[in-house]
Amino acid sequence: MSLPENLLPNEANPAWMNKADNAWQLTAATLVGMQSVPGLVILYGSIVKKKWAVNSAFMALYAFASVLVCWVGWGYRMSFGDKGIQFLGMPNVALDQKFLLDQTFGGYKFPNATMVYFQFVFAAITLILIAGALLGRMNFHAWMLFVPLWLTFSYTITAYSIWSPNGWLSKKGIIDYSGGYVIHLSSGVAGFTAAFWVGPRATKDRERFPPNNILLMLAGAGLLWMGWTGFNGGDPYSVSIDASLAVLNTHVCTATSLLTWLLLDILFFGKPSVIGATQGMITGLVCITPAAGVVQGWAAILMGIMSGSIPWYTMMVLHKKLSLLKQVDDTMAVFHTHAVAGSLGGILTGFFAEPKLNRLFYNATDWQHYCGLAYGLQMGRPGAGFKQMGIQILGIVYVVVINVIMTSLICLVVRAIVPLRLAEDELQAGDDAIHGEEAYALWGDGEKFESSKYNSVHGIDEFPSVVPKAGGELQMV
Repeated sequence: MSLPENLLPNEANPAWMNKADNAWQLTAATLVGMQSVPGLVILYGSIVKKKWAVNSAFMALYAFASVLVCWVGWGYRMSFGDKGIQFLGMPNVALDQKFLLDQTFGGYKFPNATMVYFQFVFAAITLILIAGALLGRMNFHAWMLFVPLWLTFSYTITAYSIWSPNGWLSKKGIIDYSGGYVIHLSSGVAGFTAAFWVGPRATKDRERFPPNNILLMLAGAGLLWMGWTGFNGGDPYSVSIDASLAVLNTHVCTATSLLTWLLLDILFFGKPSVIGATQGMITGLVCITPAAGVVQGWAAILMGIMSGSIPWYTMMVLHKKLSLLKQVDDTMAVFHTHAVAGSLGGILTGFFAEPKLNRLFYNATDWQHYCGLAYGLQMGRPGAGFKQMGIQILGIVYVVVINVIMTSLICLVVRAIVPLRLAEDELQAGDDAIHGEEAYALWGDGEKFESSKYNSVHGIDEFPSVVPKAGGELQMV
């Protein structure tokens, strides 16, 4: 029986390529990209004080662009290419036509070009998450240097070790379905470490840092949540039943985590905090990420309860008791939402991972090789379960050590070139001093708006409906 005409292979659609897999992989990658741009751009720009809105949003946008250039230049091949040293691939460009149009690694049925794009958006969001710890005081020129250096000397190491078929932790059998280690634990530890070296925000900002637009913050959070459909649903690298399970588990865990955090806020503080609910949403997304397609639905709910409560405790209680946590000014609390939640997810994956689901994901012939502790005990093979738990914990230690060391070295190198922290006068002024632009130009001083060449490409005289009120404030008429 012959194939339908639209499924027949040709020069543009080789026989090894599955059109459905390729289409879903490109779609999933775009969903993840939209988590960053515009998702985190909006979230960062709205959750900070008004004077930091432009700077915070632009840190995310810059990182997205910078990572892509570095990724195709050398980052992708260092993370997924031929073996260079024990924990790193050989640097090489990913721009050659022959390479990009060939079938990607692992026998997956789409071209390298699709894989390069898919893995890029994960690398980009990792740097953007690190930025969350540094909002409100990092020198933008230092950030411009930090992004390519950290991608090159930190991200590539963990990505190669855990995700590359040649990586040593990958060969040991670590389970990191979609980046609980490579992305979230890495960004949480690196962000906290970088925040230590950069130093705190201005005292006034640290004491009071209200969001400038909570509704926009929720819009950014919504893009982040729904984009996770591609984040976890794309990692089987095929249109499979495992991808469907991963998507459903992701949303179940996230909703449970949000509700748990919300209930704890009401119970202990008396009010349902919108910002708190957003944090609970994030910890749920992070926690399920290493486990999304390898645990059952009931386990996703239990993980959501724990991801909504344990990071809540570390942020709301433990943070105020431990001197190191109090000393480091982590603006968006990425240590709690990503390092703590990511570690928690990795450990719970080692406990709840279902061997048959791992067989679907890893295409392993010996489906008992990846065996969570709960199932090892149930099947009378506790050794296999404890082994998996040990590998998961080893992965956490490895990622923490790599990121503390490499992030510290990178910050020291950058500090030798430009200051890591903004000058005091820039800290007081914010966006206008750094970029010459402000987020809400029409809400500021009328005289300043009229004389500024940055706040609009048009002169104020071109807008007869905008006139100064008494006292210089602008109003619409």
